[in-house]
Amino acid sequence: MILLEIKDLLDAEVLVGENQMDMEVKTAFGADLMSDVLAFAQSGSLLLTGLTNIQIVRTAQMLDLPAVVFVRGKKPQEAAVKLASQIKMPILLCHMSMFESCGILFQKGILPCHIPDRGV
Repeated sequence: MILLEIKDLLDAEVLVGENQMDMEVKTAFGADLMSDVLAFAQSGSLLLTGLTNIQIVRTAQMLDLPAVVFVRGKKPQEAAVKLASQIKMPILLCHMSMFESCGILFQKGILPCHIPDRGV
């Protein structure tokens, strides 16, 4: 699925990367804990989060995540927007909850990142 379709499904606003909406995404990961993003997000996955600071964009860049969707109507800090613009990482804003956003994407064929069984 391409980002433009995701934008439409989530009724999202494109904050950065309007010219990159043809980017294909097959997997996604949703988290509000930076440690979970670092531990479980997989390269190439769309990140859905409510974290709004610059570290989330740096982390997405480091993990080779192509784009970030900010959920619950949260707007990223200006420094995060500036960095995303500089590194050409699309940023979308969505007013839905993370649960609803992830559910819609899953229902439409976006696969979750595989989290390894730790026997817990």
